[in-house]
Amino acid sequence: MKLVEVIPGLATSISTIESVRDYVAAIGKEIVLSQDEPGFIVNRIFVPFINEAAFVLGSGTGSIVDIDKGVKLGLNHPMGPLELADFIGLDTLLEIMKIYLASTGDPKYRPAPLLQKYVEAGWLGRKSGRGFYDYSGDVPVPTR
Repeated sequence: MKLVEVIPGLATSISTIESVRDYVAAIGKEIVLSQDEPGFIVNRIFVPFINEAAFVLGSGTGSIVDIDKGVKLGLNHPMGPLELADFIGLDTLLEIMKIYLASTGDPKYRPAPLLQKYVEAGWLGRKSGRGFYDYSGDVPVPTR
């Protein structure tokens, strides 16, 4: 990953930020600066994106395969959101959504009911062998 997200603290000096910027460039990466907010920039945008994929699946709008394929082809992502959710861990994503909802009060961060059901069932993704995909065989198979 080329990204390094840097969150300066209240007392972080400009010279410290510049030193970090120089180091990040020296190791071949790029920096974005974020304020200290839940999820910072990337996760604050991307975790609700994954949650929305779970809403789309739960409503029957698209299948697991079509949602992941659509995002990979239509948005040029290397991995679909449900595949990535399984990689991250559905329990982790659920907790993040709960934190965003509690800290912001914004209902756009409410967890998808299907995400909650999968976690309640112990379907946590790759780490449990089953999530949006079943990982018990040689090739992952959609669970819906």
